[in-house]
Order: sequence, then structure tokens, then C-alpha cells
Amino acid sequence: MSRRTASRPSINTELISTRSTLDAIHHDRHGGRLLGIQSRAEALDDIVALDDPQTVLGWRPGEGRAHIAWQLMHIGVTEELFATERLVGTPPAFAEIIGRFKGGSTPDDNIPSVDAIRSLLAESRQHLLATVASLTEGDLERIPDGLLAERGWTIQTVLKVLGWHEAHHQGQAHITLNLWKARTQ
Repeated sequence: MSRRTASRPSINTELISTRSTLDAIHHDRHGGRLLGIQSRAEALDDIVALDDPQTVLGWRPGEGRAHIAWQLMHIGVTEELFATERLVGTPPAFAEIIGRFKGGSTPDDNIPSVDAIRSLLAESRQHLLATVASLTEGDLERIPDGLLAERGWTIQTVLKVLGWHEAHHQGQAHITLNLWKARTQ
């Protein structure tokens, strides 16, 4: 066995691992849990069970901080951007809201409903899964044009970052919900 093979999994193994990770992240659509972590669907279910879900979705832990709705919509918009224009060069769906929730945007006070959040998360995840399913082993080392070329990110790097990105913003939404609950008790 060569040193390269022994020290690094094959690209095919990494693609399978990435697809498995996305499948596990997507496990919430079947009501499951990943490692006991609250899924985004469960977080929204918890919010719906509260007296005023819309207020909870729009609550900010501090001046200029993002609310729960922004965090969750940002996850969906980011997945949509990567599933379309950033990886395959096609226009994203949801053009009317991309600017409000993409990276670098400032959260506003127009708070989307739970149903709008669920819809965006489900549709953008389906678009991302379809894009990932279309990838081949040879695609992983490719650097797409545009923003990703500027960053020097291969598709393999993008797939790793997307897993981190969701966990980061899901965590932000979760801590914001916990802070809201603590201040109202």
C-alpha cells in the first residue's frame, strides 16, 4: 500500500462520506435525530408550541444580533446558493429573498413565518441533495468559477464547509432560543 493511500482516503471514499453526512443531516425529515442533536425541524416544532412563535422567531439576543428566523433562513439560502450558482452555475430559486439572508446580509425585522422557514429549508435541501447526487468522483477536485475560485475551494472543500455551516447556524438558532426561554422564565 502506498504512503498516499495509507494516509488519505480515496476521493471516492470521501464522496461517499460526504453524501452520508448530508443524508444524516437530512435525517430530520424522517423525524430522526443525529447524535441526539435537536434537528432544525424539532427546533421549529418547539417554537410552534410556544405562545407566540412569531415573536420568538424575531427575538434578538442583543442589538444588531441575528434572530432565529434569520439563522434558519440563512442555512436554507446558503444551501440553495451552493446547490445552484456556486456549484453548477444555474440561477438559484428564491431570488426574492436571497439578498436578505445570504452571508453578509443584515437581519431585518420582517420575520418569516414558521411555514416559510420550513418550506425554504426543505426545498433548498432537496436542491442540494440533487446537486450532490449528480457529482462524480472527478468533480471533487474541481474548483468552480466565481466566488469559489477566488477562495480556491474545491467542491470537496465546499461539501465539508456546508456541513460545518449548518451546524454553526443551527447552534446559533438553538442558543438564541435557549436565551429567549431563559429571559422569559
